[in-house]
Amino acid sequence: MEMLQEFKKFIMRGNVVDLAVGVIIGASFSKIVTSLVEDIIMPPLGLILGKVDFSNFFITLSTTDQTFPTIAAAKAAGVSTWNIGMFGNTLFQFLLVAFAIFFFVVKPLNKLKAKEEATPAAPPAPARSEVLLEEIRDLLKKK
Repeated sequence: MEMLQEFKKFIMRGNVVDLAVGVIIGASFSKIVTSLVEDIIMPPLGLILGKVDFSNFFITLSTTDQTFPTIAAAKAAGVSTWNIGMFGNTLFQFLLVAFAIFFFVVKPLNKLKAKEEATPAAPPAPARSEVLLEEIRDLLKKK
């Protein structure tokens, strides 16, 4: 029973709950960025660069005379492919997520920490022996 109490205490600590919330929000944010890259940014970029579909930009590694219109068609034929376009999309998604996390999480936290460090701490309370000596001094002055 004590182990269950200890586990409950561990789970309810702030940083564990914060981490869980961060992971869930991060997964949702990742889906948004994936859609942004694949559906919004890459199609016009591919059009500008000569009607290139980055999601199907690949090089066949097998020696074959056949050409394949899509990665799926090449995979269905058992051909090994080097999926450069998919890697590019994933890399671009990572850079967007990393930039967003830096800009919206890390940078504000750094500012907050800098403000906390700049705020002077309250002076420490005097030691008990010092307080007693001051009381004795004050009593001696009264006499």
